[in-house]
Amino acid sequence: MKILITGGCGFAGSNIALSLNAYYKNAQVTVLDNLKRRGSELNILRLTKEGIQFVHGDIRNIEDIRQAGKFDVLIDAAAEPSVLAGINSSLDYLIDTNFIGTKNSLQLAKEYNAKVIFLSTSRVYPIKTLEQIEYVETETRFKIKQKKKINGLSDRYGIGEDFPIHGARSFYGMTKYASELLLQEYIDLFDLNVIINRCGVLTGPYQMGKVDQGVVTLWMAKHFWKKQLSYIGFGGSGKQVRDIMHIDDLSDLLIEQLDNFDLYNKGTFNVGGGTKISISLKELTDWCIKITGNTIPMKAVAETRVADIPIYISDCRKIKAVNGWKPTRSVKTILQDVQLWLEENEKDLKPLLA
Repeated sequence: MKILITGGCGFAGSNIALSLNAYYKNAQVTVLDNLKRRGSELNILRLTKEGIQFVHGDIRNIEDIRQAGKFDVLIDAAAEPSVLAGINSSLDYLIDTNFIGTKNSLQLAKEYNAKVIFLSTSRVYPIKTLEQIEYVETETRFKIKQKKKINGLSDRYGIGEDFPIHGARSFYGMTKYASELLLQEYIDLFDLNVIINRCGVLTGPYQMGKVDQGVVTLWMAKHFWKKQLSYIGFGGSGKQVRDIMHIDDLSDLLIEQLDNFDLYNKGTFNVGGGTKISISLKELTDWCIKITGNTIPMKAVAETRVADIPIYISDCRKIKAVNGWKPTRSVKTILQDVQLWLEENEKDLKPLLA
C-alpha cells in the first residue's frame, strides 16, 4: 500500500505520517510539502530517518503531486488552517491551496482509483449561527444552555453534523466547505471512495502554535519560557471554550478508518475531544501553571476578534456509533506531551515559539 500525505511536513501531516509508517510495516508512506509554514522544515529529518519519502512540492501545481508517484491512499492534510487566513494574509494563496490544491489532489486520486481521507474543519459551520448558541457563564468557562431549539445542537454533546450549514464561515471555513462540496461531486459522479473528518482543535507535540492556530501549544510555550499572554475577546475573561484532541488520537482514528474503510466510506464526521476533553483559556492557564510551575503576566483584551466564537464543542456520537472510536488522551496528557517536547527541543524551538 502506498500512502501519500499532502501537507506532510506540517503538524498534523508529519505526526500522521509517522504513526501510519509505524503501524503499516509494509506500506510506503510519502509526504508532500512546500515547506511554507514555519517549523515544517524541522520535520524532514524526523520523517526521512524512519524511511518516509519526502517530496518538495506544492499542491497548487498538479505536476508537483504527480512527481510523488502513484498512490493507493491520499490523506489531504495540506491547508492554510487559520481562521484569519485571507484576512491578514493572501486570499489568493488561501483559495489556491485549500481549494485548487484539493481539486488537483482529487484529480489524481480519481486517476489512480485511490481512497481519500480529507481533513476538514469544524470551521465549516457558520459563524452567525454559532453565535446564536445560548450559554451560561460559570467561574471558569462558558457552558451551552440552549432554550431555543437548533438542529444539531445539544447542551450535553455540542455541535453535530446536522447543525445548520448555510451562512458565512470565514474565508478559511469557506475553502474547506467548498472542498467538501467538490468531494461530494467526485463521490456521486465517479464513485470515489472518500471519508471526510471535520476536525476540532488538534494539538500536541510538534505544533508551531500561534494565537490564531495552535493556541494550546502556544499557551504551553509561553508559560514554559515565562512570556506574556492575553485573553482576547468576550470581555477578556478567558472563558471561551473549545474541545481539543491529541494528534495521536487523530492518527489512531485514521488507522481505524483505513482498516475498516467500508464502514466509514462516503461519510462526513465531526472529530474532536467532545465535552470530556474541552477546555477554556482560563482553565488552560491553570493547567499550564500546574505543569510548568510558572505563572506569567496575563493581559485582558475585551474586544472580540473577527470570526471568533465563544464556544464550540464537537458532538462525536456519529463517528463513535460506527465502530466505537473515541479519543483517549486527556487534557493533562496532551499538555504533558507538549511540555516534554519543549524540554527536549528547547534550542530549536525557542526562536520559533518563545
